[in-house]
Amino acid sequence: MVNLSLQNPLFVTYVIAATLMILKAVSMSWLTVVRMMSEKGGFRSPEDLRKTPLNPAPDPAQLKPNERVERIRRIHLNDLENLPFFLVAGLLYVLTGPTLLLAQILLYGYVVSRFLHFAAYMTAQTHDVRATLWTIGSVILIYMTGHTLFLALGR
Repeated sequence: MVNLSLQNPLFVTYVIAATLMILKAVSMSWLTVVRMMSEKGGFRSPEDLRKTPLNPAPDPAQLKPNERVERIRRIHLNDLENLPFFLVAGLLYVLTGPTLLLAQILLYGYVVSRFLHFAAYMTAQTHDVRATLWTIGSVILIYMTGHTLFLALGR
């Protein structure tokens, strides 16, 4: 049984990868707000048009979609669609007791693929580039879950 403590380098690898992904996802919310405020638009709710210190000159046009804000929202949605699988799959994989090096390659590889996917999305790279980076992360998840399932069924 794998020791789930910060004295275990295997678990520490998971903790680092998981916390980086959680921080990335949470930062997307902040980035959305910053982008909405800088664009003075891309708001979603009618009450966002109330006059406030942060929106001293409300305008109905602020509720119209703003591509710069929507791009951040799409990146955030992509994170929310993918990161829960990573968090669960990574923990289950660590419980199988893989070698530290392989776990580091897979877990950190996933993190790198997600940050590169973010960069590609932010800079409006083609779908092919984004899909390639997404596929790398997806293949890592498939490997980890397949390995975990194989070991679980073999018991």
